[in-house]
Amino acid sequence: MRVTAGAVFGAILTIAASASAQQKYIPAELEAGGRLYTANCTGCHGPEGDGVGGINFSQGKFRRAATDDDLLRIISRGIPGTPMAPSGMSESQIGQIVGYLRSMTAAGDTSIANGDVSRGKSIVEGKGQCLTCHAIGLNGLHAGPSLTDIGAQRRLVDLMRSLTDPGAEVRPENRSVRIVLKDGKTLSGRFLNQDTFTVQLIDATDELMSIDKSQIREFSLLTTSPMPSFKDKLNTQELADVVSYLASLKGRS
Repeated sequence: MRVTAGAVFGAILTIAASASAQQKYIPAELEAGGRLYTANCTGCHGPEGDGVGGINFSQGKFRRAATDDDLLRIISRGIPGTPMAPSGMSESQIGQIVGYLRSMTAAGDTSIANGDVSRGKSIVEGKGQCLTCHAIGLNGLHAGPSLTDIGAQRRLVDLMRSLTDPGAEVRPENRSVRIVLKDGKTLSGRFLNQDTFTVQLIDATDELMSIDKSQIREFSLLTTSPMPSFKDKLNTQELADVVSYLASLKGRS
């Protein structure tokens, strides 16, 4: 049985660490920690950090740890006799995860949880027109990232921010690309991959394209998001409904 870094947190005792025991983390460290947490820890703890009984990272509740140093040591070494094995991560990576865990307590918004899943589903499939860019299961298109298991990856506050300020954070795997060919034609779409000879992307019409690099004059990854903001398109309750629906998407059985 493979023990992920997420299991590392399973034995951390419920104690809210004091602010004086915490270190300062820069935004880049928190962003990197968030990626590591999503990749290694959400399987056990969920995006909100409440997937294991007695632990809630969003509320600052841990086990057997009162300081950042305690967390660093436990994550690194594990706890004998428990499912929590040594993480195998570098000290720098562990520090980034600890920083992200600390940041989770400052980003909560309980009002988001008041949404209705069924109403949110109706908005996503109707008024919001989300399936014109995103896929959920077998439905929808692929110009934007799949939402099939988005609820298992992103926190409520992250989902809300993606709806109201989509340009605030564009993850590397979701970036768009702009290509100018030697004949002057411009292409754009979601960047998928590249190899020695080609660049692959998918455009707004759901067309998968493989562009020969020998035909490319300009190539640039965009740091902005093509997704529109729904801040003024949906009211507060509708936004909460959509977030609740997205949070319910944990992947297909």
